Amino acid sequence: MLGFRILTAVLLVALAGCASPPRLPALPLALASETSPFGISNARYYPDTDGKKLEALGKASIQKEIRANAGKLSSLPVSFLAISGGGDSGAFGAGLLCGWSKRGDRPKFKLVTGVSTGALSAPFVFLGPDYDHALAQVYTTIEASDVFEPRKALVAAVSADALTDSAPLRGMISRFMDRQMISRISEEYAKGRLLLIMTTNLDQGRPVIWDIGAIAASGAPETRELIVDILMASAAIPGVFPPVMLDVSHAGTSYQEMHVDGGTTAQAFLYPPTFNLNRAAGQDRVIRKRVAYIIRNGRLFREESVVQRQTLSVATEAASAMIAANGTNDTFRIYLTTKRDGVDYNLAYIDDDFTEPYQGPFDRAYMNKLFDYGFELARAGYQWRKAPPGFGD
Repeated sequence: MLGFRILTAVLLVALAGCASPPRLPALPLALASETSPFGISNARYYPDTDGKKLEALGKASIQKEIRANAGKLSSLPVSFLAISGGGDSGAFGAGLLCGWSKRGDRPKFKLVTGVSTGALSAPFVFLGPDYDHALAQVYTTIEASDVFEPRKALVAAVSADALTDSAPLRGMISRFMDRQMISRISEEYAKGRLLLIMTTNLDQGRPVIWDIGAIAASGAPETRELIVDILMASAAIPGVFPPVMLDVSHAGTSYQEMHVDGGTTAQAFLYPPTFNLNRAAGQDRVIRKRVAYIIRNGRLFREESVVQRQTLSVATEAASAMIAANGTNDTFRIYLTTKRDGVDYNLAYIDDDFTEPYQGPFDRAYMNKLFDYGFELARAGYQWRKAPPGFGD
């Protein structure tokens, strides 16, 4: 016991002497609603407190839609899409959406939301089939070296903010998120369509919903930088990829916010349960059918495994089980919310008939087979689940 205490003390002293990357003070929670990067006032929302603001966003989007359609609101069904996290399993959702386009009946979504890998897919999907080639390219031509560079494990564990450097991923996102793409997003935003991305403010331990269309339309010189930062943050798995530090200021004082993977707080979202969809749409004089599609980039339930009695193995498998359970619970939460609001619910996920063994992070061959699996399911006419297992139809 004494030896263990000495070892612990030595480790604590060693860790205390290791410098971590510098940062500015965290933005106080009380100031969160009063600040935004680069002063873009309508750039983001907090789903735990901003229900009314989100309703105003919904109402404003309907007014834009009416103006874009010569003063009328289409009576056609309005479609929403939520794309979940899932790392390299995002190849499933990408394949499903490209196959859906190939079939010819993929709707033009009023709302597209994305978390983590879903955040990387969402801008391509938002802009429609014209961007399917780019979406497919992201999920079928890359490998691990296109996403991250490993750091020395011991050094990274004690003196860095992640085990890897995600500079390759930033480079890839920056190449696709060019001025033309941002302009296209802005144009669709002006027509009343919404592209929302979730990150997690780790300092405050709360989710943040970013309105990418509003940012694109803001005209701020830093627009592209901020959008790339948001996409990077949404995919920044804590401890694996570096967090994204966003600079903000209030009353002349500078702060930084630490943002990480949106999947830390939610694997998928459509709109917060606190958001009253019917009240936001109450100005509609046309009763429109509302249809929600949720793509779960993963299996609905975690596969069983024999866990070794080793600390790292137990911790890793426990974290995996927790993440899988949270993702499943998100599909349940979305289902109950849409049922409350009279929205037609449709769920897709990787089923048991996909049997390709996992080969490791961002293995190109595996991702291609998963992409093809989703593509063929959609091209043949995907049988969307009308409720999560256990809820019935």
